[in-house]
Amino acid sequence: MKAKKCVIIGSGLGGLSCGCILAKNGYEVTVLEQGSQTGGCLQCFRRGNALFDTGMHYIGSADEGQVLHTILHYLGVNCDLQLSRLDPTGYDIIAFQGQHYPLANGREAFIDQLAERLPGCDEELQRYYDLTTMVASSSPMHGLNKHVDMNVFAEYQTKSTNEVINSVVKHPVLKEVLSGILPLYAGEKDRTPFAIHALIFDFYNQSAFRIVGGSSIVADSLVRSIRNMGGKVLTRHEVCKITCDETHATTVFTTDGHCFPADIIISAIHPARTVQLIESKLLRPAYRKRIQALRNTTAAFTVYLKFRKDRVPYMNSNLYYYRGKSVWDWQQKNQKWPQWLLYMHFCHSTVNRHPSTVTIPPQYAQTGEILTYMDYDEVRQWEGTAIGHRGADYEDFKRSKAEAAIDALEEEVPGIRDCIEEYYTSTPLTYQNYTGIPEGSMYGVARDVENLVSGTVNCRTSIPNLLLTGQSTACHGMLGVLAGSLVTCAETIGMDTLLAQINNA
Repeated sequence: MKAKKCVIIGSGLGGLSCGCILAKNGYEVTVLEQGSQTGGCLQCFRRGNALFDTGMHYIGSADEGQVLHTILHYLGVNCDLQLSRLDPTGYDIIAFQGQHYPLANGREAFIDQLAERLPGCDEELQRYYDLTTMVASSSPMHGLNKHVDMNVFAEYQTKSTNEVINSVVKHPVLKEVLSGILPLYAGEKDRTPFAIHALIFDFYNQSAFRIVGGSSIVADSLVRSIRNMGGKVLTRHEVCKITCDETHATTVFTTDGHCFPADIIISAIHPARTVQLIESKLLRPAYRKRIQALRNTTAAFTVYLKFRKDRVPYMNSNLYYYRGKSVWDWQQKNQKWPQWLLYMHFCHSTVNRHPSTVTIPPQYAQTGEILTYMDYDEVRQWEGTAIGHRGADYEDFKRSKAEAAIDALEEEVPGIRDCIEEYYTSTPLTYQNYTGIPEGSMYGVARDVENLVSGTVNCRTSIPNLLLTGQSTACHGMLGVLAGSLVTCAETIGMDTLLAQINNA
């Protein structure tokens, strides 16, 4: 029997993982990538001997038996990865109003660490932790279990993060600290569902790691697996059109004149960009209008830091620094920029601790990153210009923003400026160019308690053999995207079959 042809648009984590799953199941897979490098948000880049992550800075739930470890093992990626565990007594540090609040892995350690700094909050911490665990556990992606009670998860999709935290916590500082991970999902006050917060918190609280050598290793591993199974991953193939007959999508065309007939088409690019590729009446006008009107999460500005040799001790935690009276202040206009920043180091290597196989991170950091929000309107005037050709005013703009971000970091990490040898920057325009996400949005389509139904993107479309995947269809982050890929592939393989394959692996 001739293998069915599957064409996948986009080589981010969603596209590559779908390609790997379908190739495992006998499909003839072709992945088309418009850029010269695969990986989407998994991409890394070099400047001399300095290597930088661009999107997937750290991962969670990757200990043996945990959900991400299970999926990566099924995909064959685990054997190519070396992970460096973040400090389990404080994988994330929330710096707020002059104090540091470490988030520790596991229930007891998490509660004890914060209660030590905020005496009398034990019961509030217990309520918060148990609620997040209950909500996260009610999602099928939590444990690859499709038989969970989704009613709990659905309930907390209709309640905002700050609303729920305020209902279980009364201590004003603890409310801010527990909300402090909001950059991991671009949380918005009164809008972002608590269910998203619970999933993200649970994902990292189970275990937290950096990928040694960068997240592009994940993309490279998936590309290699697809090719080893007879599939193709083609770069510099920008898709310009998807044609349909009376009932189905039939062919994918690229700007260089190539055409790719397909039995199944999976779009791993933003849904709004997908509908622009299709002229067929099979996509109803109401659907087009809804998808194109979807609101996206905010964009980001990043400063990539190259440190002077042996000057900066490696920081085995992620630092969230807030300058205002509330972690939610970023939504207010006319505030001092940046209102917050996320400061991280890149794990370029580890060493074995003899005679154990346990690895320890490097003594000194080679590179680090400062990440904060940036409104796309700040760079809109340079829209349509090419990378490297945006003019002196754009370079001056980036430089001034980078200096402001470093000044903010200097407040929290005195002396860091003198340790920086060079720095590089990326704006929402950069992110848009390399990932294709409209206006450089960090996490694609925004989840919103005020617009829950019409703001949801299903992997199915009205074209029977056209499916969607990626962070806008399920949840963002490594686990969210991979869970979305499983849902997408289950449309052709069947969820029972897919879960059996994963468990048997």
